[in-house]
Amino acid sequence: MERRKIEIMDTTLRDGEQTSGVSFSASEKLTITRLLLEELCVDRVEIASARVSEGEFQAVDGIMAWAKEHGYADRIEVLSFVDGGVSIEWMAKSGVQVQNLLTKGSMNHLTHQLKKTPEQHFAEIKQVIDLAQEKGIATNVYLEDWSNGMRKSRDYVCQMLAFLSTQPIKRILLPDTLGILTPQETFKFLSDITTKFPDIHFDFHAHNDYDLSTANVLEAVKTNIKGLHLTVNGMGERTGNAALASVAAVIKDFAPEIEIGIKESSIYTVSKLVETFSGIRIPTNKPIVGENVFTQTAGIHADGDNKNNLYFNDLLPERFGRKREYALGKTSGKANIEKNLQELGLTQ
Repeated sequence: MERRKIEIMDTTLRDGEQTSGVSFSASEKLTITRLLLEELCVDRVEIASARVSEGEFQAVDGIMAWAKEHGYADRIEVLSFVDGGVSIEWMAKSGVQVQNLLTKGSMNHLTHQLKKTPEQHFAEIKQVIDLAQEKGIATNVYLEDWSNGMRKSRDYVCQMLAFLSTQPIKRILLPDTLGILTPQETFKFLSDITTKFPDIHFDFHAHNDYDLSTANVLEAVKTNIKGLHLTVNGMGERTGNAALASVAAVIKDFAPEIEIGIKESSIYTVSKLVETFSGIRIPTNKPIVGENVFTQTAGIHADGDNKNNLYFNDLLPERFGRKREYALGKTSGKANIEKNLQELGLTQ
């Protein structure tokens, strides 16, 4: 079976940094960027928002110097704004070569936040794209609030996409900004969009407000989307974004027709480093990376593992650079004790 490649764009350092109380230093951002590209093998990394602060500028400048030296410059991306070119100047000075331009993907946002017509918005977007081209900066375009746009102002979304299809852009990024989509809607909306505009490279960007981000991603990859946006540990504003570890495992085990470049054995190492730098503790029961998820406590489970691995599933800890453990507690049995003795090299 021929497998279809889907790009993974990690946005831990941009959208993930919007987790309340999180602010990575310049050196932390560089370290995480290197690990994401060199160890986890993601395809692209979104590292910052333009114009945020002088500290952010210094962080981006340092990352771009490293990226150019190691051949990663076209895989580093920065969120930019429809601001008459201010973001473009900021990026040009820091050496950024790819902008992710934030535009309005719903009439509700366009009317009430920008108070503009579609035609006015399109003209200003075109101005920014043209300026970027002059500076040698490639453009991807976010449609903010796209999921609500599809629910309530689909004609506007199609008008926007028709306009963007005439512009010199690389990708269109479709975010479920408020995490409102059901899996059924995700499949329907993305199927409709990719069928109507088959020549455009679309990315899907899931949020987790209803705890459906991984399920939505699994539906998204059944359509003709070509990229996914994820974060380490599911970091992000409110309930966070789709978690890289969970999505990587789900695609490998339940979507064998899809190829992604993630190196599973590096997931846990990167996850723990991001936990340390961010100060946001990983829940002990978080799939793949939580402290307890590969720990058997009940004696019957340890006994079953001794008898043909009866309580194993395909999420073997070794896939992710981890190992199975057997806790000792009131539900433990002789098998738990035997497993711990084996770990110490002691056998009967």
